Amino acid sequence: MGFKCGLIGLPNVGKSTIFNALSAAGAQVANYPFCTIEPNVGIVPVPDERLFQIARIVAPPKVTSTTIEFVDIAGLVKGASKGEGLGNKFLGHIRDVDAIVHVVRCFEHSDVAHVYGSVDPVRDIEIVNAELILADLETIERRIEKNERLVKTGERSFAKHIEILKKIFKELGKGTPARHAVAEEEKEHIEDLRLLTSKQMLYVANTGEESSKSEDSYVENVTRFAQQEGSKVINICGDMESEIAALPPDERREFMMDLGIEEPGLNTLIRTGYDILDLITFYTTAGAELRAWTVRKKTRVPAAAGKIHSDMERGFIRAEALKYEDFIKAGSLGRAKEKGLIRIEGKEYEISDGDIVFFRFNV
Repeated sequence: MGFKCGLIGLPNVGKSTIFNALSAAGAQVANYPFCTIEPNVGIVPVPDERLFQIARIVAPPKVTSTTIEFVDIAGLVKGASKGEGLGNKFLGHIRDVDAIVHVVRCFEHSDVAHVYGSVDPVRDIEIVNAELILADLETIERRIEKNERLVKTGERSFAKHIEILKKIFKELGKGTPARHAVAEEEKEHIEDLRLLTSKQMLYVANTGEESSKSEDSYVENVTRFAQQEGSKVINICGDMESEIAALPPDERREFMMDLGIEEPGLNTLIRTGYDILDLITFYTTAGAELRAWTVRKKTRVPAAAGKIHSDMERGFIRAEALKYEDFIKAGSLGRAKEKGLIRIEGKEYEISDGDIVFFRFNV
């Protein structure tokens, strides 16, 4: 199972610029609406200092990072839920992602036209969010009508489902996204609907290379909006990140030092995307490869084994797990074993972030 973050926003906000810097996939960038029509996809390694530290001790021939997938989706315009712009095609692409990264323009640039003639990030956010809500209202309304017909034919089990859908419909009508309108125990009733506003949202304030009072004000407004909504926000200068990404690694470090930057802002974006999806990392050292793997929190160990190969999940016997911190303190796998730091775990064990795991299974 892969994990996808969709980059969305109005046209000309810098989505494709940020995507290019993220993935070096060469998405087209131009100053006109709908430059991106079919979504571009980039598989991006998750920055992971722990993987580096494990590799330093184990010294394996091969080291493989875990990854997250970013999808650059076409720019949205007002009326998309009714077919404007790329309409339902755009919205369909969003349904296929696990979380949404909403890029918001917070920069002034006379050579880059704004689709609505002026820079106003909160207005832009509200336009996009309104289209997502309108699309979800239509989806829920159709499902309610379908279930009401089923109830009339004697399928009374759908009555509770209708009640929950009507509650969500009412909250959406107030402007509340589904992710804030649905209780944990109600999620199973809407999972198959793939509601757009049920996905976790991360706002990216795309700023200019030189800060100004107006741009600072734009970022403050986005931050305030995100906090009120219960979403996360990070600041990124897409143009600067593109410059950093284009440099060789040694020049990249020197360039960032000159600017007083510890790491690319894109690393923060990747980690935050990883975080809002509620993901954790575990490690395996089988054979010649040290590898990081991604699973959701509370994943039981047989399912984690299935990430590597379905045969490992079917034939799972037990797992031997070692905490990352214990491994670093021990200094080697051999000493960790001598000190009794490697635990034997059964099928009910939930993988912890940073576990180094050895799976035992029958083929």
